[in-house]
Amino acid sequence: MKLSDFEKTKYSGLYVSKKTHPIYGDKFILRFQYNRKRHVKVIGYTNKDSLSLEKAYKVLQDYKTSLQKEEPMGQFLNAKEGLVRFSKNSQNLDNIVNEYKKMKGILGTYKNLNTVTLREGIQKIYDLEEIKSYQIELIKMQNYLEATNKKVIILFEGRDASGKGGAIRRITRYMNNKHYRVVALGKPSDTQKSQWFFQRYIEHFPTGGEVVLFDRSWYNRAMVEPIFGFCTKKEYDIFMEDVNNFERDLVRQDIILVKLYFSVSKDEQLRRFERRMSDPLRQWKLSEVDLQAQDLWKEFSDKKYEMLKRTSSNLSPWHIVRSDDKHKARVEAVKIILNSLDYDERDVNLDYKANEKINISIQKELARMRKNQDY
Repeated sequence: MKLSDFEKTKYSGLYVSKKTHPIYGDKFILRFQYNRKRHVKVIGYTNKDSLSLEKAYKVLQDYKTSLQKEEPMGQFLNAKEGLVRFSKNSQNLDNIVNEYKKMKGILGTYKNLNTVTLREGIQKIYDLEEIKSYQIELIKMQNYLEATNKKVIILFEGRDASGKGGAIRRITRYMNNKHYRVVALGKPSDTQKSQWFFQRYIEHFPTGGEVVLFDRSWYNRAMVEPIFGFCTKKEYDIFMEDVNNFERDLVRQDIILVKLYFSVSKDEQLRRFERRMSDPLRQWKLSEVDLQAQDLWKEFSDKKYEMLKRTSSNLSPWHIVRSDDKHKARVEAVKIILNSLDYDERDVNLDYKANEKINISIQKELARMRKNQDY
């Protein structure tokens, strides 16, 4: 029926047909809008004299109530993220309220916290849950090393603020501390300077069943020392000629050697330095050498390129880990370590495949550096 077939009433939006309609049993018809939809309702009157507007309006109200019961999302609630629809007659509202109470119970007085800090904290929880499966595998690996008396050395190299320390903490978090050691050597003493260069590192090598993680290693001589004048050119050249043979001997002595290079971008390194300067909890990490790292970016890039090109071999390859995203870098580092040997009871359902955006082959890294030197 057309709108012209209806008469407007004193009630807003309510129309009554001018005459009965044969298709609808010769009854009068109501027409109105509800929830942006047009509705037509047949009313049980054939004689217009018996139909008052009050009766028509009562029919309208009863019909609207029935629509609310049938429609599970009958009302609207304004929310920042959009328009959430729910019905008092459904459990949707109760579910929303209960979920809010649960979240508030977990977060507590979250409104007093800095939004960025809160968001970062919540993200860390998700990250910790994701990496936990791989940390379980590290414990299995440790048990295997102890049972077979095997030895593992893991080198963590990279520019300042590239995320080496954080990765080491995630890797060792649940490991048996009786069977691993973290070694971070400071400046060599006068006695050590007079010794064979590798000697002070050998003193910390693992015994059977042990893992030793070097937070910076003998590769200081390949990058940091020549740039800051802590070694002579001759000492640098000798190291670059000898290191491959040194590592070849380690592998032949059944030491499992894993070399990780954490590659941070210049912009991200600057952001992390600025955070160290402004955050009292991180200021201890900042050194004079760190403050020069940005100015010496090209010098470090040149030395990095030479190091990766000349010291990556089939027996002891470098694994490049993009570390702008700390969490993804840590997951990939753990994968590399787990893939370095076969151990018992490995969870075959876990994903050990490299994320090629984070875990970069040495060939791709060198090609990228030749092109633009941005890492």
